[in-house]
Amino acid sequence: MSNPEIAKSIKTGNFNTNYHDLGKGETVIFIHGSGPGVSAYANWRLCMPYMAENFRVIAPDMAGFGYSDRPEAITYNMDIWVKQIIDLMDALNIEKTNLVGNSFGGALAISLAIKYPKRFNKIVLMGAMGIEFEITAGLDQAWGYTPSLENMKSLLDTFAYSRALVTDELAKLRYQASIRPGFQESFASMFPFPRQNSVKDMTSDEEKIKAIKNDVLIIHGREDKVIPFENSIRLHKLITKSQLHAFGECGHWSQIEHGNRFNKIVKDFLIE
Repeated sequence: MSNPEIAKSIKTGNFNTNYHDLGKGETVIFIHGSGPGVSAYANWRLCMPYMAENFRVIAPDMAGFGYSDRPEAITYNMDIWVKQIIDLMDALNIEKTNLVGNSFGGALAISLAIKYPKRFNKIVLMGAMGIEFEITAGLDQAWGYTPSLENMKSLLDTFAYSRALVTDELAKLRYQASIRPGFQESFASMFPFPRQNSVKDMTSDEEKIKAIKNDVLIIHGREDKVIPFENSIRLHKLITKSQLHAFGECGHWSQIEHGNRFNKIVKDFLIE
């Protein structure tokens, strides 16, 4: 049986990136979060077909995650990931694109908008990092994950507001993803203790965030235990042309917990 997480492969800089490429039209790049065993497909599987009805959807596995290469002796950081997105755009001849970033991907989207303002159009930030905050127990749990089915069940309980979403089957799938060859090794190297330093490493200067001129849609689950809802309120205050949508009864997975509404809100924002 083929693995839906493995899609196309293209050279980005000195390594290969696994990426999904669906639909036609104006481009939207979706950047996943940083949970253990994550991939672009795991993060965006419910969004990609819907968005591909109106857009060309590109969803890469970031270096060190999923099925993109894990170069030897690489130090994973924002500079590496920023370069990977720009290299991917250049390799695909994409001059300008919309961006959707989840959590870690939100921090990356902010950094990209600051460093390459002319390459990006509208931006969606979902449960985004990118500003300084005291690390939550939920984020510490995610980044400090060590592989076991029980640890994955516990982590998914932290991620989602409703236990109905985080079935034992989902926990088993994500656990199995987290123990694939190379996955845990690269993951463990990214966010070493003390993990507050990794929060800081993903932070952009607030004056530079204020200077972002893009239209930005900020989405957050009110009950998020991983990235504080207050982050998005602060980002909304900093970014001039921003709007904020909060989902009640929602944890860190807006795109899954409120999938239909999330998809419609994002599509309407990008089309209008």
